[in-house]
Amino acid sequence: MMLKREYSSVALLFLLGLLVVVGCFSLTFGQIDVPVQDAMAVVTQKLQLPLLQEVQVTKEQLAVIWYIRLPRMLVGMLVGGALGASGAVMQGIFSNPLADPGLIGISAGAATGAVLSIALGTATTSMFAMPAFAFCGSICAVCLTVFLAMRNGKIPVMTLLLAGVAVGMLLGAVTSGVLTFMNEQKLQQYLFWMVGGLDYRRWEHVYLAAGPVLGGICIMLLLARHLNILVLGETEAKAVGMPVVKFRMGLLFVSAMTTATSVCVSGNIGFVGLVIPHMMRMLLGPDHRVLLPASALGGAIFLVFCYSLGRIVMPPAEVRVGIMTALLGSPYFLYLLRKMQKSVFL
Repeated sequence: MMLKREYSSVALLFLLGLLVVVGCFSLTFGQIDVPVQDAMAVVTQKLQLPLLQEVQVTKEQLAVIWYIRLPRMLVGMLVGGALGASGAVMQGIFSNPLADPGLIGISAGAATGAVLSIALGTATTSMFAMPAFAFCGSICAVCLTVFLAMRNGKIPVMTLLLAGVAVGMLLGAVTSGVLTFMNEQKLQQYLFWMVGGLDYRRWEHVYLAAGPVLGGICIMLLLARHLNILVLGETEAKAVGMPVVKFRMGLLFVSAMTTATSVCVSGNIGFVGLVIPHMMRMLLGPDHRVLLPASALGGAIFLVFCYSLGRIVMPPAEVRVGIMTALLGSPYFLYLLRKMQKSVFL
């Protein structure tokens, strides 16, 4: 037990160090390469830390690092951490490694909210209008899914899954219907958001996402032990006196709120909440007290790496991060699906 705990601690420290390395890579490389020392000097000087104060940086380096790359990198870390941790919770609730936060209609609700914001013209009035509409759409979709799945105060997992699929299809139809009445400019604006990306993210988006995402991840970590019991089954959870419905609902809404926040600031980014928790489970085991922080760190690493790679793979063009996560995540998903099919038939 002691060796396993030490291994988990070392693994989490390694992931934290890898996140720092990927963050430095993201700040350094791009259309304008900035030396690591200069990039760190910009950060420490703006934060007034007693480090690297003697390093001279140019106005161009200051603008690129502080106003462009750093806020985008931080948004990427927050979104990746939110999707990774929420994906681990969803896979635990559904007891299915193919589960992700989009199963209960979060992504479909966000898409409907975003398209309504564009259609009504509010998306051009304020940078917060579309994220607000997307967040409200996600929360409404989750509430509708839970309302349809609840029977006599209980929420069967399979019924919740089917209700989520039905709500997602319904909202997808609503979104498609609204799109048919939009002009070409608004269609492009919606497509730009739907692909998912970190471009044009600013410090305001960091402030918008930091509170809900960090708060949601902290709550998930506090409930990790209870999630371990829920995974054992409803009968076992009730045997130890756990109010199953309350904890399942609480975990569901916390993960939904965290995911909705990430989707509203970055658009629809797939595969992070699906692939990363499963990889962390294979490496570190099913204990959610370790799996949740590992998934959050892994999601942040994966998303920032995909964003950085998309910036340098086809210069001067930038491949959006939603495309990069799909390109890198879909092969692993197909492998996982193939592996599960073999286990079913053998």
